[in-house]
Amino acid sequence: MFKKKKKRIEEVLTVQRGDRRTLSNVPDPDNIRISNDRRGIKGDMDHAATDAYAQEQMRMLSLRYVAEFEVLIVPARRKKRHAVIGRSVDISSTGILVTLDKPSDSFKVGGKVNIRFQIPPGAMPEGFELGVNTQATVIRSFTREVDGEERLMLAFEFEKPLTEYFQRKRWGYSVYMASGFLFVAALFVMLMRVESVIYFKYNFVLYLYSLIAASFLLSRYLFGALYRDVPINPYFTPGVSIIIPCFNEEEWIHRTILSCVNQDYPVHKLEVIVVDDRSTDNSAEKIREVIEMIHKEAERFGTKERVRMHVLPENGGKRVALVKGVEMAKHNLVVFVDSDSFLEPNAIRHLVQPFQDRKMGGVAGRTDVENKYTNSITKLQTVRYYIAFRIMKAAESWFDSVTCLSGPLSCYRKELVLKHADAWLTQKFLGQPATFGDDRSMTNYILQTHRTGYQDKAICSTIVPSDMGVFLKQQMRWKRSWLRESLRASLFMWRKEPFMALFFLIGVIVPIAAPIIVLYNLVYVPLVHQVFPGTFLMGLLMMALLMSLAHLFYRKSKLWIFGLVFCVFYEFVLLWQMPVAWVTFWKSTWGTRETPQDIEARNKKEARKQKNKKGIGMSS
Repeated sequence: MFKKKKKRIEEVLTVQRGDRRTLSNVPDPDNIRISNDRRGIKGDMDHAATDAYAQEQMRMLSLRYVAEFEVLIVPARRKKRHAVIGRSVDISSTGILVTLDKPSDSFKVGGKVNIRFQIPPGAMPEGFELGVNTQATVIRSFTREVDGEERLMLAFEFEKPLTEYFQRKRWGYSVYMASGFLFVAALFVMLMRVESVIYFKYNFVLYLYSLIAASFLLSRYLFGALYRDVPINPYFTPGVSIIIPCFNEEEWIHRTILSCVNQDYPVHKLEVIVVDDRSTDNSAEKIREVIEMIHKEAERFGTKERVRMHVLPENGGKRVALVKGVEMAKHNLVVFVDSDSFLEPNAIRHLVQPFQDRKMGGVAGRTDVENKYTNSITKLQTVRYYIAFRIMKAAESWFDSVTCLSGPLSCYRKELVLKHADAWLTQKFLGQPATFGDDRSMTNYILQTHRTGYQDKAICSTIVPSDMGVFLKQQMRWKRSWLRESLRASLFMWRKEPFMALFFLIGVIVPIAAPIIVLYNLVYVPLVHQVFPGTFLMGLLMMALLMSLAHLFYRKSKLWIFGLVFCVFYEFVLLWQMPVAWVTFWKSTWGTRETPQDIEARNKKEARKQKNKKGIGMSS
């Protein structure tokens, strides 16, 4: 009997129009070209060249995205019945390229039109999935052969950039609505918790937990809202070595490498080292191909000296690959980037800024979801990721004590990684090797003597699980590592700033106790006391609203509703992984990749099956 092969999920990704230059964002050391020369950008170039914020705004306006959707074009001073329907080829914040099926003499270069379309989810970055009805100007007209036929192509420039259009038409309303409801939700939560004080005499422990949990969560949102990035100092550009550990990532590794090399950072101060952990697919070949392609871009970028590959003699795991990369690094700051994560061009420039503080040992960047529109599972993770970074890590950064410098993008002082390398590589817990939770484990070593921070504008995006089985395995692995490393951190976190120490302690107790509290409120109280848990459910709804509305406030995206869905999913599914993690947190198998521990566990399982079969055969 043949086992049915599981159908592969097709990821939905936002696709940028490729630049003719592979390294389009790298500062040219010979000043042959400048990065500010971009289509559709107007303004003071000299000012923008020296202003990092203005430069980034210009870059965002110039980005073009490959997208196909219907576009309705109405020539100026003509009625809607004269409208022409076309299809988009690509779109940016400043304009759109449209193809027409039939020739038309209604559109002349310089002519005005009214243009209407609906941007589908995934065609542009999150928050742009809205309808547009605006004026535009024809700036170019030409023909191109498409599927063997000549098609008329029209390039339009919008009267106002879409960022400005949406700010006035849609985004402004989102901010006002979200901020208003956020205030109401937070006020409602506080009033409910004040009410809890009255009921202390009935169940002191339960209502004390409720009060502490609500205060803890509200304080995180407060400090997250107060958080600000360390601003860019144009004269602070320390040497950086990016380490990319790779194991069986042939689908994404080329894009990861390109994003790391194509950084707006001084050429002689940035190197990229890819360490292949003896991949069993074509990852090594893909790495060699992309590095050879980069080397051909231009000698003046010095890529032959600063983009390297190393293949481990045997599969040693992610930690071994990272440490090998750090040993090879020539700069004093090392950046760890996962092999399925992609950096924004200014990520490194933002990421290094907190290191102006000599006591800063490590810094995390923000991780967004790249395949957010694939399905409901990825949409849930999109909201969760954003709140986890922009609110939770930002709140911890207020006290210079971020408890997890996440794997997709984090930066460390090289000497600190080497100092703890042996302990990190040989770490065991209850006799079992610690094979996952690398980021949280290294963060614990750093936190013992140094500060850790977060930079929200240091952005990368990552591919998250779109399959429910893989997602649940990942979540279980994360809970196990969180339990293990939280126990370790509790040995020294009390020495940190007092409020942060309390912050950390409550952050450990609340999730561990949560399953018991939920069982008590949703099962015990209704069955034993015949009381509907309305107050408890209302509290959960308010907490879910805080997450969703915060996402709407910052991202102005229609995905905010998935924050509510995630909280329901967490309460009824993910929460119950915690009790399992309590009794299995010493396990060292990943469940989603072939580590030596996974292979050993699988062999033991197969051996048990064979033994049971033999036992059944003998008894029969």
